[in-house]
Amino acid sequence: MPVSLAERLREVIRREGPISFHDWMKAALYDPAGGYYQRADRTRWGREGDYRTSPERSELFAATFAHYFVGLLEDLTIVECGAGDGSFAAGILSTLRGQAPSIFAGTRYVVYDVSDDALGRSRERLAEFEDRVKFYSDWDQVSVKHGIYFANELLDAFPVHRVLKTEAGLSEFYVTVDEGGDFIWTTGPLSTPRLAEFCNDYELANGQFIEINLAIDDWLAQVAARLERGYLILVDYGAEAGDLYDSLQRPEGILRGFSRHGFVDDLLSQPGEYDLTTSVNWTQVKTTGARLGFQVIEFASQDKFLLKAGLLDQLEYRLGRAETDAEKTALTVGAREMILPGGMASSFQVLVLKRS
Repeated sequence: MPVSLAERLREVIRREGPISFHDWMKAALYDPAGGYYQRADRTRWGREGDYRTSPERSELFAATFAHYFVGLLEDLTIVECGAGDGSFAAGILSTLRGQAPSIFAGTRYVVYDVSDDALGRSRERLAEFEDRVKFYSDWDQVSVKHGIYFANELLDAFPVHRVLKTEAGLSEFYVTVDEGGDFIWTTGPLSTPRLAEFCNDYELANGQFIEINLAIDDWLAQVAARLERGYLILVDYGAEAGDLYDSLQRPEGILRGFSRHGFVDDLLSQPGEYDLTTSVNWTQVKTTGARLGFQVIEFASQDKFLLKAGLLDQLEYRLGRAETDAEKTALTVGAREMILPGGMASSFQVLVLKRS
């Protein structure tokens, strides 16, 4: 009988002492044997899973982005990072094949995901496009120098550090176990001086704790090292730093857990069984991007971005070709979810960065 991830983490803590929440979260999400994103026995996407992403909610999401991509570059090479089950890639390639066949003929698509389970699902979903799609689980093998790097809900899934501000200074949250073997919070010294450097840019209140996503800076640097000319397009939920780190609105941070479309009360109870996520600090992304040579082209809420990029044109086009009332209903319902004021899409943002 394989030892569970929870028990392995307990053994590490008993043997070596408390571990930083960053390391605990990294194991909970990405451990090869029991991490949430690695598990083949876990339904993560869709109505039966823990969450639904925009590509699953409406085919109009990918279709609109396909036409946006065409407006950016004549020769399309697309690298999708964190591609999940391949829904977005399938929508992009299907749209190009049907509506821009000359562009489609020269399009190349790279699917990257750290999850072998997700890559397997993507391979199956994209089998009809196997002549133009490559799959990678090793980031070091991705080497596209000219093209578009795209990520939908990737940055929010990076492991984060949790930092507490007190009158005595900064400390970091760690995870330990109590006498009964339950995971509990504790605090200790900062695990890296980068956390103190990060906090120098922000005014924190005593008693406030925040999540710091250092992996965002590292990942952006890795993209910049690959991309000589082209675009980085990020879709995620987040806010500017002033809002995200507001001690009155979010005194206990922005860490959340999701299971079956609901919030998890005890975030430490069952590592590997549910999704853990934090909102993206867009100020950090744009500042780091500028330092790496990226220029902000667009930054808008997802609903406004999709409207500007032509979602209603795609809706009209597809309604005109729908063969059944059920297809038409699915299209109109999907369009509402993408652009309805106060809906899901309005809480997401789209950031387009250019490097040349």
